[in-house]
Amino acid sequence: MRHVPLGRTGLFVSELCLGTMTFGGAEGMWAQIGQLQQSEAERLVGQALDAGINFIDTADIYAGGLSEQITGQALRNLKVARDHVVVATKVFGETGPGSNMRGNTRSHILDGVKASLKRLQLEHIDLYQIHGFDPATPIEETVRALDQLVRHGHVRYVGVSNWAAWQIVKALGISERLGLARFESLQAYYTIAGRDLERELVPMLRSEGFGLMVWSPLAGGLLSGKYGREQQGEQGSRRTSFDFPPVNKERAWDIIDVMRDIAQARGVTVAQVALAWLLHQPQVTTVIVGAKRPEQLADNIRATELRLEATELERLDAVSALTKEYPGWMLERLGEVRNRQLREARR
Repeated sequence: MRHVPLGRTGLFVSELCLGTMTFGGAEGMWAQIGQLQQSEAERLVGQALDAGINFIDTADIYAGGLSEQITGQALRNLKVARDHVVVATKVFGETGPGSNMRGNTRSHILDGVKASLKRLQLEHIDLYQIHGFDPATPIEETVRALDQLVRHGHVRYVGVSNWAAWQIVKALGISERLGLARFESLQAYYTIAGRDLERELVPMLRSEGFGLMVWSPLAGGLLSGKYGREQQGEQGSRRTSFDFPPVNKERAWDIIDVMRDIAQARGVTVAQVALAWLLHQPQVTTVIVGAKRPEQLADNIRATELRLEATELERLDAVSALTKEYPGWMLERLGEVRNRQLREARR
């Protein structure tokens, strides 16, 4: 298990991160995603730590706060030294019926971090992430509130999730202008069947030295090996009961066909190929893996041992390539000569 810096910080995190969305779900959407209770979740946390994973991600809205609560209790029960684990959580979503119990306001952020610290039984959160964009709150208000948390020691680093590139860059400009703590990471959806962030977000990440945390790397189970053109999964499985995130299924079946060929030739699972492809992408810092069973987590962990060959990566890249869109194709055309100059200069 490799450990790499998170963006341009000196904080090292494992290339796989344990996601806890499967912890505590009792009703509604969360029950469909996972219903692991304390002992079951604790077993997965211990298994992940034993495998070298030092990064755990949760959120205040997962299972109505139960995910944070179970995660914190697991770390306490397992007697995990605080400096041996990097804990990330998020704020933004609705935490109650009040009109101010949601969003990226100073009020909701300051209240949210107190509640998360209590549920997690921690004195500080390593990475505190804004979970979504709030059109009702000025970005400056949000970054000022986060800077206050960093200065007071409640939070070590701040990140963002599910924002557009222009929104992130605007926040970075405000932080630089005012001397505030800046976003250091983006948590975003990225799979071989959903490469949309390569259009705008990946160039931004590279330019600004961001870390990238990938959520739903198996596209909600679609790339787990249970699904295919003639294979629609078991009744009651995640994708049959909660079809998210949205994926172009016909395109996904073509990708899965290639992944099956590679998996059979290498003696691995389709899920391992999907995860390994992500781990080969230079912009990826860590891949968040969630599990309901120890054997599922073990299978995901083994993906870190799979080194795809150049020919395999070429096949996967070709079948999953994005269609050209403006201004991308024009930037590529106009930059062709200068890019060639740069390549020649680096030889």
